[in-house]
Order: sequence, then C-alpha cells, then structure tokens
Amino acid sequence: MTRPRPEFDPELRAGLAVVGGLFPPTVTPELIGFMRQSYASRPVDETMHGREVTHTDYEIPGYRGDPITVSVFRSPRANGERPVIVYAHSGGLMFGDRFNALDATLDWVERLGAVLITPEYRLAPEYRDPYAREDMYATLEWTAGQSNSLGIDLRRLMVAGASSGGGLAAGLALAARERDGPAIRAQMLSYPMLDDRGIAPSTTQFDGVGVWDRVSNETGWRAYLGDAYRSPEVSPLAVPARATDLTGLPPAFIDVGDCEIFRDEAIDYAGALWGAGVNTELHVWPGAFHACDIFAPHTALAKSMLHTRFVWIARMLAD
Repeated sequence: MTRPRPEFDPELRAGLAVVGGLFPPTVTPELIGFMRQSYASRPVDETMHGREVTHTDYEIPGYRGDPITVSVFRSPRANGERPVIVYAHSGGLMFGDRFNALDATLDWVERLGAVLITPEYRLAPEYRDPYAREDMYATLEWTAGQSNSLGIDLRRLMVAGASSGGGLAAGLALAARERDGPAIRAQMLSYPMLDDRGIAPSTTQFDGVGVWDRVSNETGWRAYLGDAYRSPEVSPLAVPARATDLTGLPPAFIDVGDCEIFRDEAIDYAGALWGAGVNTELHVWPGAFHACDIFAPHTALAKSMLHTRFVWIARMLAD
C-alpha cells in the first residue's frame, strides 16, 4: 500500500512539470551523464550581469595535493575585513558545479559584503569518498591560510551548502572540530543529504515524485561510497548522520521541505545537535519539494526560504 504523504504547495506543484524535464525525480546511474549536462550552471558572466560583484578563480591543492579550482566572489564596495562563507554546491555528489545556486548566494556577497568561496570539488563515481569532503576541507584550510591576502575576518567564517553540499558542509564542521582546524562560527545546511542508510520514514514517501527520490539517493550514495555504502566502515565525516558526538559544533541553520525525502533525517540531525548543546534553527517548509528555491525561486514559498536564510546569515556574521 502506498504511504500517504503531504501535498505539494499548489504554486510549487505547477512548476514540477517544468522541473521534471531538466531534473527527473528518479536518477539512476545511467542518467549521470545526462544530469551533468542538464544541471550544469549557465555561464557565470550571465549570472553576475548587473551585480556589483567581482569573481576571481584560484588553483589550489585539493585532496592528495591534486589541483582544484576555487572561485572567490566579493563586493568591491565592501571595506575592511569581510566575513567569509565556504560553500559546497548541490548535485547528489555526482554532478553540479561551483556556480550552482549563485543567484541566491551572490545576494550574500552583494548585500552583506561577505566573501563567498566555492570550490570545484571532485565528483563520484570517478572520485569516491574521501575526495569531495577532503577537497572541501582543503578549501577551508586554504581560506584560513589566505586570510590576509583575501581580506577576510576569520572570526566570521561560516560553512554552507545545499543538498549533497549541505552534507559536505556538516562534515566540514565535524572535520574542523576533530582536526583542530579553522574555527567555524556557523554552519548553514539547506535540505542536507546526511544519511546513506535510508532509515528515515520520509525516504520512502516520495518515490517517483518531486525532485530526488529514494532511488536517486541510493544512486548518489552508492556512487560516492562504493563498497562501503551502508557498511559500518563509513566515516561520519562522509555521512554526518552517523556521528555519535556532535558536541562543540558551531551553531546551525537547517531547513528542509516537508515534501522531500530528506525531511526526517534533517529533523533528526537538528534534534541531535540540540541534544549535544548546539544552538540550532530548524525550518520545515510545508508543501516544499527538494531544492524548490533553486528550481522555482519566483514562488512565494521559495522567496520565504531565501529570506529566512539571509536573515540568519546576517545575524551569524555580524561583527
């Protein structure tokens, strides 16, 4: 028997037919190539057109010293040492690029004067764990090491990410704590991909509907973890929901739709953070499908999501 599920917001439901042509609800291994084309960002110059933002690329050593590209966005109008956000893009660990979601994240640069740093971390299945998370950690360390030349205030360092990037950001906060790495003021986890085990009830509630269903999730985790998928050998730095000690982590913002498979694992992670004494702000958006703020940013619900995140970031990065 099909399990009942919450209804999509009517305005968002109308947009799902359009979204499905670019991002099918079910992603199988055979679709990875297609997704790398359909989910690729438009040229960065088009996204930046009309914005008072500068963009510089750097080549830095990633995992094992291999070169990766990092993009740095900043406001030419912002003076003094600026807060900095290290951002991990979405794409199920298999596709996407460092320019995903710039329409939203550049608001943090233009309106708050934050420096946004986003790396081209390497993708599965060609590069399995720990490549993506260690490329992200290398970016975090590079950011701290370049604080003077980049003009950033390391007292106001935040990590952020969406979907798989939200999971990478959560893992980044865990890794920085374990390794006595750069101090992180806050972590923003947008509808994060946190658990490979598929044990949350919402994981099976949206098969074949919306964006990113159970099969898609299994495809992503299998591609990233390989033979370690759902095994005891998986590191909590790769799968943050497996972490048993969340004490000492930075304050968190977590938001998720109630019409997506990540709903319950996101709620559980927020509860675990509270239980570990970590200040956490949780939003569960009624009627929202996965990544609706990216696919349907014109809708009222998506605008509320974007505004709520912006307000939290402004508060966390205040001097």
